[in-house]
Amino acid sequence: MYLPKHFAENDIGVMHALMRAHPLATLVTQGPDGLDANHIPLHLDAASGSNGTLRGHVARSNPLMADGATNAAPSGNQGILVIFQGPESYISPSGYATKAEHGKVVPTWNYTAVHAYGELRLIDDADWLLAQLRTLTAEHESGLPHPWAVDDAPADYIRKMLGAVVGIEIRIERLIGKWKVSQNQPAVNQASLIAALDGQPMADLIRQRQQ
Repeated sequence: MYLPKHFAENDIGVMHALMRAHPLATLVTQGPDGLDANHIPLHLDAASGSNGTLRGHVARSNPLMADGATNAAPSGNQGILVIFQGPESYISPSGYATKAEHGKVVPTWNYTAVHAYGELRLIDDADWLLAQLRTLTAEHESGLPHPWAVDDAPADYIRKMLGAVVGIEIRIERLIGKWKVSQNQPAVNQASLIAALDGQPMADLIRQRQQ
């Protein structure tokens, strides 16, 4: 990922927070016919490993299964890139205070992203899958008016559904964070953008890194 120094985010806590808030990740692997991409919700276990561990599950028929089996690293697992994308926003030149001063402004796009690198481990174990499903479900059902729990469904139905999926685990070896939130703009433009984007997540992100 192209990463100018002023856009780099190196705080693991900040990166983990984005990953938790935006758990639908893009998993990029090397398949027999080229690159494959899958969109999978993942649970982050921050306490597992120095950079955390990601866990989830995919359909047994997902080509990701074949990718993991045929493109394995020496460890027996496949290298993988996992992309998490956070708040983003189109930035119009009209939002810059300096537009009225000299007009030398152009559009851009602000965004936040985390790239996690590791090895994909496939786990075909019903007990592991059930525990992972409980964790993932509890994470996303909490706070809902009527949260659903795995035990709300018939046990035989859950067993059948578990047979159709395979667990995935990615121990994160490297994290790269990019927060492109107008750090390269003068303070007067940052202030005018915050006003123009008032109420949007991007306004808060610019404010947090304001000069």
